[in-house]
Amino acid sequence: MGKAVTGKAVIAEITANSLAEELGLEPGDSIVSINGRSVRDLIEFQYEWAGEDAVLEVEKSSGELLAMEIEKDYDEALGVSFTRAVFGELARCRNKCLFCFVDQMPKGLRQSLYVKDDDYRLSFLQGSYITLTNLSKSMLERIKTQHLSPLYISVHATSGQVRAEMMGNPAAAGLLRILRDLAAAGIEFHTQVVLCPGINDGEVLEQTYGDLAALVGVKSLAVVPVGLTKYRENLPWLEAFTRESAMRIVDWAEEKQKRARTERGTAFIWLSDEFYLLAERGMPAFEAYEDFPQLENGVGMVRLLWDDFEKAALPERAVPPKKIIFLTGVSGTKALRPITDRLNTIQGLTITLLTARNMFFGPSVTVAGLLTGACLLDALQGVEKGSVVFIPKVMQRALSGQFLDGLRPEDVEKRLGVRLIPVQATAGDIVKSILAV
Repeated sequence: MGKAVTGKAVIAEITANSLAEELGLEPGDSIVSINGRSVRDLIEFQYEWAGEDAVLEVEKSSGELLAMEIEKDYDEALGVSFTRAVFGELARCRNKCLFCFVDQMPKGLRQSLYVKDDDYRLSFLQGSYITLTNLSKSMLERIKTQHLSPLYISVHATSGQVRAEMMGNPAAAGLLRILRDLAAAGIEFHTQVVLCPGINDGEVLEQTYGDLAALVGVKSLAVVPVGLTKYRENLPWLEAFTRESAMRIVDWAEEKQKRARTERGTAFIWLSDEFYLLAERGMPAFEAYEDFPQLENGVGMVRLLWDDFEKAALPERAVPPKKIIFLTGVSGTKALRPITDRLNTIQGLTITLLTARNMFFGPSVTVAGLLTGACLLDALQGVEKGSVVFIPKVMQRALSGQFLDGLRPEDVEKRLGVRLIPVQATAGDIVKSILAV
């Protein structure tokens, strides 16, 4: 890759009673430079800001340029959040993975959904998984000298040949060499395997597990099933997991966990919740996930929700009559069933759990986060007008509030005459939302 592109750090929010508020900074203003240096990302901003003196060059949303000389306590926060963690151009993905979800999306969606980033800075800052196939020498040196650790690495296979074929990139074969180089500098990793039946399972998966378990610096390994949509025209054929094949993976992983706990004091490897739901096996106990190192990868989310709900302060007495529909995806239905059953024991509550099939991406896509507005319209046909419907907040894009297909909650409400309430998948938000209806 060429030299990283710098850009302006656009302010999204100002913290109340902060230094930024005192300075008169506002959302929409941009920090052009700090201490005379343009910064490429949040990492460099924090490094430059850390001292007791700072000079900010600020471009107001009106276009006016201001220079601000600031005296502050060491490491005192400015009190802003930015619209992006990387202020210039993101590092793009150079791979052509067999299972790439972006390649399985239909045409006509928002252009941002087709962007494939593979940026080591987002891996460090936000836990995004990267492949390490696009790093220059300067990027590798920056990771080591600034100790950008831990990183989150998409491995898929440690066999160089298999990984290169899966990812459509000869550079992918050099993974272990890069990991060993970074590990020697003290960098740690959380890793993942997107498992494709007949490609990187079986002996390949055994090798991957063994190589990663033996590598200093690898803290955890998550295994997730390949996600397939109905839009795979002109793409390689891939097999989806069945209940039987998922059960075999669960048995294999639990044996590895048992041995790892004895030999290294940690389970090391975890499966995504999808495997257990697909296999129709009970979820592991809360303690089995240790400190939930792979939670953002869908590992342990269901168990955490169940445990959270068991501790939640539920109404002990009858509540005013409320009828609420909980709508979610196929996987979410299995996760929410124990919760809605418990809620229905509270006098006055009538909770209906409704499953939305993914009509947009296809029936093999079962997670709630990939449901669209069209999926809601289909699932809610025939629902009584005026009904209150809780939907997973993860369906909505963070900034726009839109669903993946561009529809908004108000579009669905207007067409069907219902009231949609986006709810976080936490016990506290569920109970709070119920009581607020």
